[in-house]
Amino acid sequence: MTRRGYLDRNATAPLLPEARAAMIAAMDVLGNPSSIHAEGRAARALVENARADLAEALGLGAGEIVFTSGATEAAALAMRGRDLVCADVEHDAVRAWARPDLTADAEGRVCVPDPGAAALQAANSETGVLQDLVPGLAVVDFVQAVGKVPVAFGWTGARAGLVSAHKFGGPKGIGALLLAPGEDPAAPLPGGGQERGRRSGTENIIGIAGFAAAARAAMTRLADGLWEPVAQMRDRLEAQLRDTAPGVMIAGAGAARLPNTTTFALPGWKGETQVMQMQLAGFAVSAGSACSSGKVRASRTLRAMGWSEDAAGSAIRVSLGPETRIDEIDRFAEAWAAAHRRFRARGSAQAA
Repeated sequence: MTRRGYLDRNATAPLLPEARAAMIAAMDVLGNPSSIHAEGRAARALVENARADLAEALGLGAGEIVFTSGATEAAALAMRGRDLVCADVEHDAVRAWARPDLTADAEGRVCVPDPGAAALQAANSETGVLQDLVPGLAVVDFVQAVGKVPVAFGWTGARAGLVSAHKFGGPKGIGALLLAPGEDPAAPLPGGGQERGRRSGTENIIGIAGFAAAARAAMTRLADGLWEPVAQMRDRLEAQLRDTAPGVMIAGAGAARLPNTTTFALPGWKGETQVMQMQLAGFAVSAGSACSSGKVRASRTLRAMGWSEDAAGSAIRVSLGPETRIDEIDRFAEAWAAAHRRFRARGSAQAA
């Protein structure tokens, strides 16, 4: 039996074996990290060792890490009560807290005239377009970039950064807010004062252990060049798409992108329809970011890049990983080509 092709890695990445092993080991750590007895100190040591490992992996330098339930909570913690701006290409978790006053060009690149008042993503989840992280940004969304391209919080001079473990092989439901020295966001929920008073609630030590282990492993894989063949597979797929449909639109094709991401469209062929057709053919893809998939609307990111409503509503995203095989790419291209022939045939029949 042919295995299903999982081509939706930007929605969530497969759990890395290093993360799985760390989480299983953490299940046997009994104590509460806030307790002062031996069991509590063992749990606290796990949390602080993970924090140190993450700081090294993410290039934090002298700043701090606040563990959260994910990047959405980290964004709220960093941006709540502040007057910040962003572009419409940003993820909803960021756009919810900022005015969309910045503009993107046709390739999805954002101009930031005042970095200190702006939130900007390192990489777009839908198109893979990489942004120029000008120094001094108020908030940087590192969610899609970590583990796929070299990034370091300390390089950017940003005041805050957002990270989510499950995007690079860690567990779901754990993330972090990265803070530059001197940054002290107000905790939105009062409670026990955990995370140095920034985020109350008992720490998720199992998730934290998996988070740190995944970050270490992801950085090793990046340094070992595991993403270079992924970029070649992405380019191979895009060439096959163009051979099938010369009019296919590929988002951000002229910009620097993540090595694994392609979003493409044929106006008039709805993205939701393509996703279902590919699902029946044995492939997992999406019609946008995971948070917006299933909602019948055109991609706001693509509209911000100047795409028409029709084109933006006809886009699907394919996102690969080091575990993706060339035969999966070729089988997907064949399945998409077959679906495209049916789409063209229906159009010809309706025109007759």
